[in-house]
Amino acid sequence: MARFPQHFLWGGAIAANQAEGAWNVDGKGPSIADVVRGGIASGQHDAVIDPNHYYPSHEAVDFYHRYKEDVALFAEMGFQCFRTSIAWSRIFPRGDEQAPNEAGLAFYDRLFDELLKYGIEPVITLSHYETPLALYQEYGGWTNRALITHFTRYCETVFRRYRGKVKYWMTFNELNNMNRMPFATGAVDADASLQEIYQANHHQFVANALANKLCHEIIPEAQIGCMLSLSTVYPATCHPDDIFETQQLRRRSLFYSDVMMNGEYPAWSARLFRDNNITLAMEPDDLELIARYPSDYLGFSYYRSVVHKAGAQMQIDTGGAKGEDNPWLKKTAWGWPVDPKGLRTVCNELADRYRKPLFIVENGYGGVDEVAPDGTIDDVERIEYARQHILEMAEAIADGCDIIGYTWWGPIDIISAGTGEMKKRYGFIYVDKDNDGKGTLARSRKRSFDWYKQVIASNGEVV
Repeated sequence: MARFPQHFLWGGAIAANQAEGAWNVDGKGPSIADVVRGGIASGQHDAVIDPNHYYPSHEAVDFYHRYKEDVALFAEMGFQCFRTSIAWSRIFPRGDEQAPNEAGLAFYDRLFDELLKYGIEPVITLSHYETPLALYQEYGGWTNRALITHFTRYCETVFRRYRGKVKYWMTFNELNNMNRMPFATGAVDADASLQEIYQANHHQFVANALANKLCHEIIPEAQIGCMLSLSTVYPATCHPDDIFETQQLRRRSLFYSDVMMNGEYPAWSARLFRDNNITLAMEPDDLELIARYPSDYLGFSYYRSVVHKAGAQMQIDTGGAKGEDNPWLKKTAWGWPVDPKGLRTVCNELADRYRKPLFIVENGYGGVDEVAPDGTIDDVERIEYARQHILEMAEAIADGCDIIGYTWWGPIDIISAGTGEMKKRYGFIYVDKDNDGKGTLARSRKRSFDWYKQVIASNGEVV
């Protein structure tokens, strides 16, 4: 019996703000990512763009101008799908215009055509930490209900434009990061109250439902999912307090998929709101919309697991929560525990809970790559990380999990959402650029490039 279904989708994933650059080219407006000098995850940003400072997103790895070269490399690896985002402010530079920017639409036509030329399915995220800056500065981000109208106008525009080119969509990237990275996820200040965060969430849930409705009406054959960060959490001991607090932490993440996949607020959220004095402002038909238009599949990121001890203060970064050390696991150079079995655990957890297809749209190894004198990059740790996780994904499929596909995070080196660095590299393709923005941007293949090519060619049989 084959490990993976015949039509399993193998590929890679990036985000526009971490790869495209060209931040003000062809009519693009600034996004929230464009005022960040470090990683967007921190929530620290400038009020205005200072020409004397370095902003990683402004050039990134110049995918905007080099996409043909990069797509050809993805095709050489055998990609069957490629996940990226549409930069909302390329289409609507402020976010609130009535008419879109044609030059922005034309860029994604060219990109999608290039992908389809090689038989690569675009997998498109509509909002990946790229809210137009004006919607933050003048509206207050997703705390303002007006963003539902602006977002759905944007969604309708791109659904109609790319209806013959894109079959797989996702609405918001890692929406559950609103409770730890509100600026990136919802254009909400980092010190926002829980009232503001959950009100913004409610607006995003309504926008998610309306986007699902529009997508099914405009592209009946399409699939549109939600996307969450779902690296998992274990209790530090069998003490009941450790177990219960760990369950509560997990619930706080799965709250988001419960609403978008099941179409209703979970029963326990009433106590969450009551205990934190949260009162959501709703329109009369909001809950009906959420119920009628749930997500078709659950896309998620998985990088690691974390251990929680009752009463401990949890820290957060782009890989998820950080807690106690797990003595059974090795760590990456950035201190992230490597837990392939955790991926199988999460797949089974989500399959049991939602009984809908799953799409692993981010999994990857961030490491420090050394370029040898002959130009080779022997990234054996990346290969081993991917091999172990792919084997556990195969076990999850054998367990009965319906998994659509697997897109490795950062198949080409991109800037880090956590720190804005280039030093933390995920790619099978090396990009000559350093943390200060210096370098030729030349692309070269790492050892993992040929390894992943072999994995795809064998549909996961040779790892």
